[in-house]
Amino acid sequence: MEIVYWSIIVILFIIGFAGLIYPIIPSVLFLLAGYLLYGVFFSFEPFGWFFWLIQSFFIILLFIADYIANMIGIQKYGGSKAGVWGSTIGLIVGPFVIPFLGILIGPFIGAVAAELLVNKTNFKDSLKIGFGSVVGFISSVITKTIIQILMLVYFFLVVL
Repeated sequence: MEIVYWSIIVILFIIGFAGLIYPIIPSVLFLLAGYLLYGVFFSFEPFGWFFWLIQSFFIILLFIADYIANMIGIQKYGGSKAGVWGSTIGLIVGPFVIPFLGILIGPFIGAVAAELLVNKTNFKDSLKIGFGSVVGFISSVITKTIIQILMLVYFFLVVL
């Protein structure tokens, strides 16, 4: 039965990492679900207040990294809040409209469209801003991957 329990926990962790590519999947919730199921299946004993404090710190870092990377990527290329919002909407919608490439094309198109429509930015500058949104997204994914790996490493150090 232990293999089944661990399999369920690992599947939740894998889904959490899939959330890096498909932002509609709440990565953090799947990681936390894996921790909680470990407690239900095995024991909550390893999870003291310090464990939850560290994990909460990592969760806060995930949200900050996501927001800042996207914002910096767009603002570095001259974008505005409209570009950030357009990129975010494109990031959510893109993977559903264009299954594989939508994760990169969606934020690009969203940022370009928002800058063109809201700020009346010229097309050339809007394209640069769209490129900045893709750079920001990729930076965000890399940063969040590192943070999530650290979360799991700490989890396994505590439970094993």
